[in-house]
Amino acid sequence: MDAASSLAAKMGVPSIVIGLTIVAFGTSAPELVVNVFAAAEGSSEMVLGNVLGSNIFNILGVLGICAVIYPLTVNKTTTLLEVPLSLLAGLCVLVMGADIFLDGGVFNIISRSDAIILLLFFSIFLVYNMVLAQKSSEQEVMVTKYYSNAKAVLFIVLGLVGLVVGGQLIVTSAVELAQVFGLSERVIGLTVVSIGTSLPELATSLVAVRKKNLDIAIGNVVGSNIFNIFLILGVSATVLPVHLNENSFVDIFVNILAGLLLFLFVIIGKKGQLSQWGGIVFVGMYIGYLTYLLAV
Repeated sequence: MDAASSLAAKMGVPSIVIGLTIVAFGTSAPELVVNVFAAAEGSSEMVLGNVLGSNIFNILGVLGICAVIYPLTVNKTTTLLEVPLSLLAGLCVLVMGADIFLDGGVFNIISRSDAIILLLFFSIFLVYNMVLAQKSSEQEVMVTKYYSNAKAVLFIVLGLVGLVVGGQLIVTSAVELAQVFGLSERVIGLTVVSIGTSLPELATSLVAVRKKNLDIAIGNVVGSNIFNIFLILGVSATVLPVHLNENSFVDIFVNILAGLLLFLFVIIGKKGQLSQWGGIVFVGMYIGYLTYLLAV
């Protein structure tokens, strides 16, 4: 993460773009690695659970905790474009997965053709960020560590190796946990796996809040959520089409509700802020959601 941000800063990439692409991709890398391994091993429920669980934790957990510490002021571009786009991503999962209701299908599935559509959305998001990088007049400088180019590349490679090894261990251990405690892979994916793979988002956003770099804090989370659905779910469903059961739609609706609440809070909030009381509401909702998962 530090190495990638160092290279981006040297190239003159604006802070908002670093948050929405490079930082978001770095913090979403654990989800990508874990999901690819899970898809390769046929753990369809864990694939979807990890994506939805990470997105729910990012908004209700990460942004909730950060807002309790310090009210989050949202960049106007993020409010008008990225937050609605993350909400659209959640709606895409609902529409693509509701085959029985919408098409009278035999089962609900996010197919490989659906996955390709998600990846096409992701390519549009990347192009948008490239345009934003070229047109941005933002003068805010993101505080990054300085590395020589060679050292930065070395650290990136070492980090990727660690991700691959760790991702394999997470999938193997999560499946064993599900068997030992009698929980479904869906619940394990929504809780242990999703929270574990989302810790980078929490750490990055907390550091950004401490440094009062609020645009990075929220841009990181919103960008990660877009990455999680368009890229990670897209890649995962390309490897293995994702089957949805009835309980999965509860998670999909919670994900959409979280995105909608974030949009409403920053629109009706004071000066585009996610206030401390809003953060308390988010954290309370997440605790309630975890309680529901473990109780059902």
